[in-house]
Amino acid sequence: MKAAWLIVGGPQEWKREALARLEVIADTYLSVNAPVQLAIPRFLEQRHAFQKQVISRVRRNLAELDRRLSAQKAVSRLKVEGGWCAVLRVPATHSDEDLAIELMTTHGVSVHPGHFYDFPSDGFLVVSLISPSTDFAHGMANALALLT
Repeated sequence: MKAAWLIVGGPQEWKREALARLEVIADTYLSVNAPVQLAIPRFLEQRHAFQKQVISRVRRNLAELDRRLSAQKAVSRLKVEGGWCAVLRVPATHSDEDLAIELMTTHGVSVHPGHFYDFPSDGFLVVSLISPSTDFAHGMANALALLT
């Protein structure tokens, strides 16, 4: 079940063009189905409890990440400005994609290569801060063991 809202900003002519294209995409691929439409009032009523859980977990995991990063020098993170991901600056010894695949196959750790987020060069991995805290701590320990 999914529902979403967008805010479009920028020069008026760009907004008009973007909204026209988004309307085609939304109408073609992303229509809200009847169960979601009926459930939206209940989802919105329950959002505060859900948001507290998410914020708490993200903050715990970010603190855990920072604790682990402070114990070594090879990997750092970019400033987190929102959302539930952190961008790691890693040694560019392999392509980000090869590094992400190696982390998955040898350590069972899932990360995204930086090019998924349009980073222009290797040396970036994106990690989710939304994972259960125990899993996140274990994954970061394994990832940093490989990266440092």
